[in-house]
Amino acid sequence: MRSVLLHPTYGCPISQYAVIAQADTVFFEAKDNYQKQTYRNRKKIATSLGILQLNIPILHNKYSQERQQTFDVHIENKFHWQRDHWRSLKVAYQTSPYFEYYEDTFEPLYHAEYSKLVDFILKLHEVIMECLQLEKEIKYTDTYEKLPIDKLDFRHLALAKKKPEILFPEYHQLFKEKHSYLPNLSVLDLLFNEGPNAITYLENISLTPSLT
Repeated sequence: MRSVLLHPTYGCPISQYAVIAQADTVFFEAKDNYQKQTYRNRKKIATSLGILQLNIPILHNKYSQERQQTFDVHIENKFHWQRDHWRSLKVAYQTSPYFEYYEDTFEPLYHAEYSKLVDFILKLHEVIMECLQLEKEIKYTDTYEKLPIDKLDFRHLALAKKKPEILFPEYHQLFKEKHSYLPNLSVLDLLFNEGPNAITYLENISLTPSLT
């Protein structure tokens, strides 16, 4: 059985969903310390002005010297981040081929308040999987392993500033003529532009290390 290890992230980049689509069993890292500059609380979308990064504000404990585990991180909900993120998604993708098809599925997520970061991103993941019509067994780690021996380690795909060594075939993007093709955006970009064809795209990306 091909088992993979990933960090749960916010509207995961396409690379992570390619891993999920091609794996038998997916383990989400549940015992790591929260790190900045990762896709744990951010995603990238394509707009008429280029790439836009959407960040979920995190509530940091100013008085604690201990690092928080990712599953314990809370959202700073005094900001209207959900309203702003949904507006940005709607402006960016309302003329894409499949936005209207999925709009009513995603919009409720941006009106319900979540306390913990992981609760929101796992709910979003659940909805994305339904839209992809992708059924995979999801498990969670019970210890932190720096070098796992029984899983293919793809946790590096959560690093926002590190480009994965993956070739992403081009697909239809709204603003490609203006900005050229933008690879490895949030999987929402793929869904809104390719709809039911998204799963075939994900299954045919060549991954390193190979899942075959």
